[in-house]
Amino acid sequence: MAKIAIINPTFEVSYWGLEHAQQIMGKRANMPVASLPLLAALTPAEHEVTLVDENVEELNFDQLAQFDIVGITGMSVQRFRMDEIVNELESRGAFIVVGGPWVTVEEEWFDSRVDAIFIGEAETTWPQFLIDWQSGNHQRRYEQAEKTDMSTVPTPRHDLLKNKHYMFGNLQFSRGCPFQCEFCDIIVTFGRKPRIKQASQIIKELECLRKLKIHIAFIVDDNLVGNKKAIKPVLEEVAKWQERHGYPIVFSTEASLDMCEDDELMELMARANIQSVFIGIESPDEESLKETKKFQNVRARGGTILEKIHQIQDFGIEVWCGLIVGFDNDTPAIFATQQKFLKESRIAHAMIGLLHAIPKTPLYDRLKAENRLDLAIEHEFGTNVIPKQMTREQLRDGYLETMRDAYEPETYFDRLDQLFVHDGFKFRTFETPHFRKHRWLRIRQHSFFLVGFLYVFWKLMRGIPDADLRRTYRARIFNAMWKRWTYPPVCFFYAIKCAMHYHHHKMTTDMIQSPDKFVSSYGKAMRTDKKQTCNTPHVVTLPPPQDSQAKPVEMLQ
Repeated sequence: MAKIAIINPTFEVSYWGLEHAQQIMGKRANMPVASLPLLAALTPAEHEVTLVDENVEELNFDQLAQFDIVGITGMSVQRFRMDEIVNELESRGAFIVVGGPWVTVEEEWFDSRVDAIFIGEAETTWPQFLIDWQSGNHQRRYEQAEKTDMSTVPTPRHDLLKNKHYMFGNLQFSRGCPFQCEFCDIIVTFGRKPRIKQASQIIKELECLRKLKIHIAFIVDDNLVGNKKAIKPVLEEVAKWQERHGYPIVFSTEASLDMCEDDELMELMARANIQSVFIGIESPDEESLKETKKFQNVRARGGTILEKIHQIQDFGIEVWCGLIVGFDNDTPAIFATQQKFLKESRIAHAMIGLLHAIPKTPLYDRLKAENRLDLAIEHEFGTNVIPKQMTREQLRDGYLETMRDAYEPETYFDRLDQLFVHDGFKFRTFETPHFRKHRWLRIRQHSFFLVGFLYVFWKLMRGIPDADLRRTYRARIFNAMWKRWTYPPVCFFYAIKCAMHYHHHKMTTDMIQSPDKFVSSYGKAMRTDKKQTCNTPHVVTLPPPQDSQAKPVEMLQ
């Protein structure tokens, strides 16, 4: 029997992390990484597993060194902290194994300092390693020969996590994406054929989350609708589960823009209580999208990008988006274009990032051949890409200005009000036949929103240190309540949006006020994790989930 510890290192402040909002809400992290509980579930019962998330608890290296095996997961944003952890454990003679997105794309990063590395998925290699370890004959490198059969994935051990410290839970339906975006390492690591769990597996995991009293969860798939035909029966079963249990869990997820082409699919998503989707828009410039082979965003079916976004919003599913600056087609004019697009899209939450070339992707190979990669360990301008039609200083400064404009209180709340107040947005979930038929359910949900609103509003007024922002939040919330008093969900979600704005506004302000710190942190911590790939690969710092943060088992991801 082995005594095993699996560590997820701390993250830097990021768009997905919501660190500043966590402090207001009394939490330590936004959500756990999905690999920790899944690896615990993959570990044979004779072994003892301890999950250690440094984002919610401090590491005790002396205690960790007493374990037989110490596993470390890590995305690229965590690579420098991973280095520090490896050094501490190595000095104490620990047996160290490493896996996850970072070592998958940079296999030599830890050289001889660790005892084994895991490349890609690990549903078969992790159990095989434990067998090899017991026999005293383990390998230095493990990589699965075939992609994981998702029907064999066990229910993650969510019960081993310190769930009270997280804002949200998470789960996974599928892996893989059918598209071919040049910057994306999802298709490199997980392939272009979406693989989906059986509905029975997902229902079993939902029961686990419900027992743990997790009410909000992120579905961490890189593209939930990558196989529309196959995901529909799964969503149907999830919808029936929600209906049986009174809709106990609210979901958000990631999806591609082409979901707007299928009303049946969107209705199933709404019935399953998916209330918001993160979509990789990347750029309103069609030439930039064609350049990066994101053809699904430019095909004529369904109208323009803006028309497709509005179609999803008008249906009753909120849209978040990812935007990228720094494509070869981009000139300094792209920053104003992105700002105009955000205003017209009515999207409040946009993850804006500099283009970054992830090792092993087509983009990385192309730019390396063109001698347009900054191969330094730390990138002076926050990205390893040398732009084609602007200087690196112009790219960095334009990016910061775009972030500033996006999260200035007036521009942010104008976008939010346009959708939620002026255009009368309604979540489709509460308009489905089941909610219309069961009036008691609607009343219960509205009561939940009222209590939730009062709690979040109280936290905001007590926790926001900036008096001007508190006044802005009060005024905007009261205006929304006055204009939409017949629709209780607006109050709760508007208060949540204020908490999220505080995080994004503070994060952006800190970057602009301390550009040297921004360059250092951004250059050292540019993410290449899976959360940012399919839908928005290149953000300032770390995730979610996916992002999501909570991704599959890229061994110890």
